Amino acid sequence: MTAVMETAGLGKQYGKRWALHDCSLAIPEGKVVGLVGPNGAGKTTLLQLAAGLLTPTAGTIEVLGGHPGSGPEQLGRVGFVAQDTPAYSRMSVSQHLRMGALLNSHWDDELAFRRIEALDIDPRQRAGSLSGGQRAQLALTLAIAKRPEVLLLDEPVASLDPLARREFLQVLMEVVAEHGVSVVLSSHLVADLERVCDYLVVLVASHIQVADDVAELLATHHRISGPRRDSRSLPADQHVIEESHTDRQTTLLIRTEQPILDPAWTTRPVTLEDIVLAYMGQARDQERARKSGLGVLR
Repeated sequence: MTAVMETAGLGKQYGKRWALHDCSLAIPEGKVVGLVGPNGAGKTTLLQLAAGLLTPTAGTIEVLGGHPGSGPEQLGRVGFVAQDTPAYSRMSVSQHLRMGALLNSHWDDELAFRRIEALDIDPRQRAGSLSGGQRAQLALTLAIAKRPEVLLLDEPVASLDPLARREFLQVLMEVVAEHGVSVVLSSHLVADLERVCDYLVVLVASHIQVADDVAELLATHHRISGPRRDSRSLPADQHVIEESHTDRQTTLLIRTEQPILDPAWTTRPVTLEDIVLAYMGQARDQERARKSGLGVLR
């Protein structure tokens, strides 16, 4: 596997607080990766480290086999769209594109203006008068026209209405299909990720909880329910991610690559949102147990 992004023990500290801690993962190239987690989990920090905007406090990170921000060639291989899709409000759209051409050696002017035309954005219009969706599309155009090998997108649709989100993601998938670029996209909107992503990374409390292909995650996670029992009695290959109990019934979300043979269980498929919420809840419970000195229970 060739990794588009690889980290080992990666950490970023601000004063006494770790924004990202002991982060180790390898993201394969050619994927559209969904990066999801609660506020403060470290998603923005990870993307800014990958873009070369921050330097690690601990550990290492490589993007496309190189060190982020190490020079013009490496910077040119990575496109980055920040959460607030920044633009210069007094500059026109065409001035933004000309600036992009001056700053990027592999800039594709034809691609940039063709996309602006397809989006029905007036090149003479100032960025400050664009709608939120148009600013997001301008930022994406600036990122892809530099012809990057990987796109890093930090919550690019967070402030957009549903129609603008759909249009942004549709354009993004067109870019992926046309140019074969790898994408790492952070978002709170799991339904959007489920439509466009084929790889998922769940980041909670500055730690990676799970990283895998979406198809593999959906195939190996199941919700099972049956007569109440202790989850510790399950076979060793059935890993409990989430559990709830009533007086008579137990409901579990488990991960296993083996068939569930116990006839007492009723098995149901899960959604990607079910999986994300389960891992986030598991991380929260583990952190509470650690702080209370009770240890981590299965």
